[in-house]
Amino acid sequence: MDYGVSDTGGGNHQYRAIKILLAGGFGVGKTTLVGAVSEIRPLRTEEPLTEGSLRTDSTAGVEGKTTTTVAMDFGRISLRSDLVLYLFGTPGQQRFWFMWDELAIGALGAVVLADTRRLADSFPAIDYFERRQIPFIVALNCFDGSRRYATEDVRLALDLDPDMPIILCDARSKDSAKEVLITLVEHVLVTASEEPLSGIA
Repeated sequence: MDYGVSDTGGGNHQYRAIKILLAGGFGVGKTTLVGAVSEIRPLRTEEPLTEGSLRTDSTAGVEGKTTTTVAMDFGRISLRSDLVLYLFGTPGQQRFWFMWDELAIGALGAVVLADTRRLADSFPAIDYFERRQIPFIVALNCFDGSRRYATEDVRLALDLDPDMPIILCDARSKDSAKEVLITLVEHVLVTASEEPLSGIA
């Protein structure tokens, strides 16, 4: 497996950089998760929803949402002293999906963030990563007041393989977001026939 290798300027110390995508439907919590887990101030490209966009993009289930990502979210997290993860959140609205191809270049894995109230919104992201053979996992964002489903029921609903990791999460929680990313990195390494990571802080 190829990683981006960067010299930190200290001479001998190098680190491996892994590019990860975070995708899913509109309003599923991608920007929130990036903000919760990033060790730097995340880069966001959010703009207010306009009347024109409301005619194009459904806000059913996320009526309180007032902004949308128009390009990407970006964050960084150090998994180990020599392993850095760069996290790119993709736009959720269909009219911005053209950005996905650019963001996917060099990505080693992806998280499909899903809302059980709107599971059908996950299919475009799942199809995208399956067609491009990019390893991914599904993270179910547990919104307050939403019905909880067994992960195996979700697996059947999304027609996912038996070995596809599905994890419950709270996109607002740093610890929960870290667990999602650790699960993905381990899945990527297993997919590449390497040993899973251990001892991640």
